[in-house]
Amino acid sequence: MDINKYRIFLQSVDSGSFSKVAEETGYTPSGIVHMMNTLESEMGFPLLVRSRRGVRLTADGERVAPILRSLVKWEEQLHQVSSDIRGAVSGSITLGCYYSIAVNWLPEVIRQFQKDFPNIKIQMLEAVHQKLDDLLAEQRVDFCVFSAPPAGDVEWIPLRKDRMVAVLPKSHALAKADAYPIANYGTEPLIMPAEGYDYDIMRVLDKHKITPQVSYSTGEDNAALAMIEKELGVGLMNELTTVGRKNTAVILPLDPPESIEMGIAVPSLKKASPAARRFIEYLVRELKEEA
Repeated sequence: MDINKYRIFLQSVDSGSFSKVAEETGYTPSGIVHMMNTLESEMGFPLLVRSRRGVRLTADGERVAPILRSLVKWEEQLHQVSSDIRGAVSGSITLGCYYSIAVNWLPEVIRQFQKDFPNIKIQMLEAVHQKLDDLLAEQRVDFCVFSAPPAGDVEWIPLRKDRMVAVLPKSHALAKADAYPIANYGTEPLIMPAEGYDYDIMRVLDKHKITPQVSYSTGEDNAALAMIEKELGVGLMNELTTVGRKNTAVILPLDPPESIEMGIAVPSLKKASPAARRFIEYLVRELKEEA
């Protein structure tokens, strides 16, 4: 069993490019191609569709990839447990999170963690809620830090509340009000981030039985804020998303107030790798609000 070959295969699938994997791993592109040809020969069927645009899984590859991902995950966990027993803590962690969490919360936690565990590598994948749920289900991340509730059968570790806020252009009639009525989202043009469906926004609007009047949608919060500044609509975001942004948009609390719960979703804390468990301990220590 050539775990490294499986790892390279999965990296190629995730990045969609042999060339990119070659840059990341130090192999030559021709070496990657030869390795994948060998893997397909061993399997007895094609795993990848190759074109000028990159690589993607065949139908048979779709069936095989989750199994290979599990093998790679357990090989990494075996390495980490062995290192842990020897007292030489090492390994890697891949976590998924909101972009706002990656920017505002994680840098300090990572700094503290790396001081104590310099031999553990950390990779972050930032995405919207739906994509993070998929990454968990596909075992592409060890855990996710985002808002509740997560999809699937996972453990949830609450960290803290984050209030939802209205984001208005400074010329808006309610820009100097004490709060923004949630009911107004049923009549005012809304800029919708997260590729047209923001999980946290829709939970609030669905709770109040409001059908939003979406004027524009975008895949990125910065773009949504820029559109709001240009008076193309109003926004509804969790407050953490607006922290540290350089813009002239007005941030108001909602009427009535609403908030979301941020936390950690992990398939099984007991079965998580030693490195992942340690990092989760740091997240809880640094970020969890006092009860």
